[in-house]
Amino acid sequence: MPSMARRIFTYQEALDSFPAVREITGEAVSEVRQIHSSSGPAGEDRRQELEAETRRIVERWAAQVEELGCEVKGLWLVDWDSGDGYYCWRYPEESLAHYHGYSEGFAGRVPIN
Repeated sequence: MPSMARRIFTYQEALDSFPAVREITGEAVSEVRQIHSSSGPAGEDRRQELEAETRRIVERWAAQVEELGCEVKGLWLVDWDSGDGYYCWRYPEESLAHYHGYSEGFAGRVPIN
């Protein structure tokens, strides 16, 4: 897979792409919930099938988010590189309202004011 250049976002550019990230993520979360809620009792074979389907949905979600230039940092966790750190969002937050430096990670995020 070719190496992609790192995309740097202004806060406004991150805000502009946020609705697409939130929509893509919401759809993926709904798909995962749907397959797990409609699965009924799961034997070992069914459990493996559910895990594989969940993995496929999550991998597709990550690829779609990365196509927008964002970085996937965990399950339903997305960062936008600012050049100094990351604008940070995790589903189901309503807005893109947190930031953390490169070394702090999610635990060190602070509100954007």
